[in-house]
Amino acid sequence: MKIFLIGFMGSGKTHWGRLLSEKLGMRFFDLDEQVTEHAGRPIAEIFATDGEEHFRLLEKEVLYILTESHDNFVMACGGGSPCYFNNIEYMKQSGTTVWINTPLDTLFERLVNEKDKRPLIKDLSGEQLKGFIGKKFADRKIYYEQADVTVDEEPVQLEQLIEKIFHA
Repeated sequence: MKIFLIGFMGSGKTHWGRLLSEKLGMRFFDLDEQVTEHAGRPIAEIFATDGEEHFRLLEKEVLYILTESHDNFVMACGGGSPCYFNNIEYMKQSGTTVWINTPLDTLFERLVNEKDKRPLIKDLSGEQLKGFIGKKFADRKIYYEQADVTVDEEPVQLEQLIEKIFHA
């Protein structure tokens, strides 16, 4: 079984991915960490020197490599991963996609304290960040909504998450 967690940055994909993989006894991948390892440099540096398009190509390459070389895993995908190169269709064909649909206010509360770790938002003021979240979320929602499973509960409950995945 291959489980792809998707959703906006700050939605908790990595947190829930680690818990899910431990509970299900499956390997865990954080796609951003894997891209960093594959490229041999941090995502912020890739964005700064080569741009977002180059990053998205690397992201797709690593997504395909991991998916094709492992039978079972839980993967926390980057917030934009499903939105480029038909990645959402590829993930859906390869496994089960789970959208962690976190409220925008919660995303803002989380991201305002993590700006330095995230290249797309590092230079934004609080008001700019609110605007960015609203616009990007609206742009990406069409991809997130294609997920096999949507988790709207806040806070997410691990047992409910597992139940939804296995009933998808």
